[in-house]
Amino acid sequence: MLSVSIRRYLLLALIAVGLFACKFQDPIQNKISFNSVKGTVFIEVRRSFDNGLIFNKDGYQLAPIWRVQFLSDTAARVYNPDKKIFLPFNVTLDHDSIFNISGTWLKAMKVSKDSLIFQVLKVEGKTVYYVKSNVYMTLYSEKYITQTLHSNIDEQRKPLKRDTAYILKRKAITSKPDSFFAARKPVQFISINRLASVEKKGVEADVMNKWDNSDEYMFPEYNIRISKAYEDFNYSFWATVDTTGTVHYQKSMIYVEPEFRKVTDHAINGICAGYLKAYFKVIPGTSLGIAHNSAIVINITGSKK
Repeated sequence: MLSVSIRRYLLLALIAVGLFACKFQDPIQNKISFNSVKGTVFIEVRRSFDNGLIFNKDGYQLAPIWRVQFLSDTAARVYNPDKKIFLPFNVTLDHDSIFNISGTWLKAMKVSKDSLIFQVLKVEGKTVYYVKSNVYMTLYSEKYITQTLHSNIDEQRKPLKRDTAYILKRKAITSKPDSFFAARKPVQFISINRLASVEKKGVEADVMNKWDNSDEYMFPEYNIRISKAYEDFNYSFWATVDTTGTVHYQKSMIYVEPEFRKVTDHAINGICAGYLKAYFKVIPGTSLGIAHNSAIVINITGSKK
């Protein structure tokens, strides 16, 4: 039999080993690992909602823009489309295959040498709102695109037939002058009179808006100036543009006292039917090449000079 001192020594040794193991045990369970795809460049080919479409009912289009290369489970490089270079980012792994990269919380649904599928998570504080996390990203490796699919990035990123069918459906639903959805290629005003000029406001994609300049087509805004007008005027209003290029005034963007609304509405309607129709060729907005009703904001200034 073992002596008391030997048994005591063995017991202490077992306790020490247990404490050592507990100290270094990873407290986060079910973490994803990117070691199996380390060094591979993946290119996003499709970003879609959970219904499989790239558009929502308002006309917002999800765009595949990511290029990512995992260097380890804690480091990655993400392509910056503005500077056209890969930038280093830390990777934070969390439970249930959730991770954070470039300020975005994602859930890894699939990780293979050919493709990645991520769910974009809506996270506030420490809470994940899965009901609002309805966007999915599909990324392919460069080798898979060229050698297996025998294709290229542009081809893989093209919208599908079901996306086109959805736009046609939305066009039919929004056929009335006061109905609309955002046009991926916004309305164009082309001046056909030297007395009229137009400037469309732009939105730069940068790190502040996560390289998303969708406001440029979701809320298109135009500054229009008319010289030698019948009188000086300055109006800001929103309108719809139908498939024929006709501008339909909807409402002033500036608050108007109730007693002046009728006069203001009459004046703006006259500007739409007069100056805008006579001085500009108006090309309706389109999505996937399909013309449909869309809404715009117009800031128009008239000068008698």
